[in-house]
Amino acid sequence: MIRVLIVEDDPMVAELNRRYLEQINGFILIAIARNVNEALILLEKHEIDLVLLDIFMPGMNGLELLDKIREQERDIDVIVVSAASDMHTIKKVLRSGVVDYLIKPFEFERLNTALSDYRNQALFMRNRDVMNQAELDRRILGREQQGQTELNKGLCRNTLKAVWEIIRATKGQAFTTEEMANNVSISRVSMRKYLEFLKQIDILSMEVIYGTVGRPVYKYRCINPESNVIKRYI
Repeated sequence: MIRVLIVEDDPMVAELNRRYLEQINGFILIAIARNVNEALILLEKHEIDLVLLDIFMPGMNGLELLDKIREQERDIDVIVVSAASDMHTIKKVLRSGVVDYLIKPFEFERLNTALSDYRNQALFMRNRDVMNQAELDRRILGREQQGQTELNKGLCRNTLKAVWEIIRATKGQAFTTEEMANNVSISRVSMRKYLEFLKQIDILSMEVIYGTVGRPVYKYRCINPESNVIKRYI
């Protein structure tokens, strides 16, 4: 689980961010800090992987906290969530190496995209000692190749598009190969190929559910509904 600290002085916004965070798999909220001093204490007390950081706060502002995190060379990532939309602030924040920058007010989908992309990158990097240029471009830098990419042998673009539209409609709910095959009206064997392909390009995750009797059930879940990777194939 990715351990998160929310730094936000507005109680209503902090609560909203907390509720949003609870809806996204792979994250656990460690604490909420109302100001920079509280945040510094919590960072000393807890292991934190990611900070959701506001800029405008009483006393020291979020930029000063960001500077302190970088000066101390802490292994902590930061996503800024702020009403600050001026280019001076945005440039300063981006130069500090933040993961993402969300301008208030924002929709849940935008935060979901930011956190999902961060989670996928973090999990990918945990399992790699080195990576090649293609992996760095696609998985970390977010640079997609232009134009359509060849599909795996035996897959059809039109069918993949139909599968993808139905998967997006699940809104993150888990589903089985059989359920998806019935929805698209193709065989389970064929559907399994499409689902495995989407898993390979990090659109889906798969979990194994063991019952008391019988075979285990394999369920898929869409983990990156806003990914642009799929556009290369459909």
